[in-house]
Amino acid sequence: MKPSDNLARIQIVLVETQDGANIGSVCRAMKTMGLSRLVLVTNNTYDEDRVRTLALHASDLWENAVRYATLEEALQTSIYSVGATRRRGKYRKADALSPEQLCDKVSALGEGLISIVFGRESSGLSDDEVNCCSQIVTIPTSDAFPSLNLSQAVQIITYSLYNRLKPWPVEATPVDKERIAKGANSCIKQLDSIGYFKLEQEKMWTNRFLSDMYERAQLSEGEMKRIEKLFSKMSKIAHYKTIE
Repeated sequence: MKPSDNLARIQIVLVETQDGANIGSVCRAMKTMGLSRLVLVTNNTYDEDRVRTLALHASDLWENAVRYATLEEALQTSIYSVGATRRRGKYRKADALSPEQLCDKVSALGEGLISIVFGRESSGLSDDEVNCCSQIVTIPTSDAFPSLNLSQAVQIITYSLYNRLKPWPVEATPVDKERIAKGANSCIKQLDSIGYFKLEQEKMWTNRFLSDMYERAQLSEGEMKRIEKLFSKMSKIAHYKTIE
């Protein structure tokens, strides 16, 4: 599979973009680097003239953009999702990829849709939005002024992908985010049935951990079923031991 085909399966997801001019600039940044899938997570309306003026000859990306009300919906059919952010914290991912590491990761993935998510101009992605993604990517910047404009950030990431991406390998097809969520919920249910969780919050964190791990591992349907069976069997054994 050619690198251009690999680029064609990547979607840039913009969450609650505030200024239509920035959407236009993102369209231009994407098209110059061979990407065409634009997703908008927003209920906002935008000034057409501001978008088209900045998009210039990339207005077709704006015209064909897909809209969703929530980030969860936008990522549902992705096999791999990455949030672009430089902020860290207790409720955010511990480890971040560099743009180069992101390209290497994407190059190694099997067939399926890949989402790279960018947040608001003023505040970026929220903790909950970051946790919708399985991983984060951070663009190295100077401590003197670390903040990047939205379209600049998109341009850097898309340039890295265009410059470095390799054909994707022929491998088993990974399950998408919707299937991962079902698998993680199934495993959590089995753990809950044997009293594994002492706190309700622990259940949420474990679910998030399993979901991220499954997505990063790029599991096939057969592998996901084997993991679900493993948790189910452990639950039954634990119940049997308790009865004894």
